[in-house]
Amino acid sequence: MAQATGQANTQTRAVLWAALIFLFALLLFDLMGLIIKHLSSRYAAAELSAYRNLFGTLPSVLALAMSRAWTAQGRPRKIRQWRLAILRGLIPVLAQLLFYLSLGRMAFATATTIGYAMALFMVGFAVPLLGERVGTVRWIAVLIGFAGVVLVIGPGRDTFSYDALLPLGAAALYALAGLTARMIDNDVPSALLNLYASVVAAIGSGLLALILTGFSPIQSAADFGWIVAMGGFGGSAVLCLVIAFRMTEQSNLAPFSYFGIPLAFALGWLFFGEAPWRDLFPGALLIVAGGLLIVWRERRISRAPETAMG
Repeated sequence: MAQATGQANTQTRAVLWAALIFLFALLLFDLMGLIIKHLSSRYAAAELSAYRNLFGTLPSVLALAMSRAWTAQGRPRKIRQWRLAILRGLIPVLAQLLFYLSLGRMAFATATTIGYAMALFMVGFAVPLLGERVGTVRWIAVLIGFAGVVLVIGPGRDTFSYDALLPLGAAALYALAGLTARMIDNDVPSALLNLYASVVAAIGSGLLALILTGFSPIQSAADFGWIVAMGGFGGSAVLCLVIAFRMTEQSNLAPFSYFGIPLAFALGWLFFGEAPWRDLFPGALLIVAGGLLIVWRERRISRAPETAMG
């Protein structure tokens, strides 16, 4: 009995620490977004994407060096499904371009909130890509979430802009990148897969920037510092996510992701004087409701065998 209680307390502490690390990752992502918005008036989105991936590679190297799974396997560098690993690095290049464009053209909180449609896209894409069966509850959750996205985008409103489709497209691409990770062999260390994606994204975004806009001279030492911080924040956020997801189940952390919506609103108001209440509500609430319904359904399914055994 005492042993079971001790294990439960250990698991509870692990979930708590994982949640704190996860929330810190959300903060880092939002700080990265604030820097992108700050720099977007002087540098093209493609440039910023290339810089973010270049300086964001360092945390990926650190994560791989600290990976026990990679070390235990003899530090392999090759992946059997290398083509799929490369594709997983290329997809975020276009996703970043769309999202970074939206940050330069929209209110920070609005663009970020629309980006939370990623979880809903993941459910839809799981059917054709992974052959998963999606039940009625999850489809209802997807419909509720998309209704919220439509309300935030606001077609028919006087303030509607097609720029709102940019973060929506980014959310779909980020979801696609996330699902491709589940198609990689399970024995591939996540840190190695993450490094593949980071290096490919750095190369791909650099080439895309050369094709679309080229690289303009960095205007000041302060801008260079912001660019390095942008890459560091983004890369460190990914590293924190890896650590958090290894400490507990993803379903334990998913509900905390929606703390990012009020956080983005607060940061947008604090740094840019934006308060897009009319754009965000009630649509943001429906996005959260749809996502949490999916989380509830997944947790119920995962616990069903335990209930049957008990």
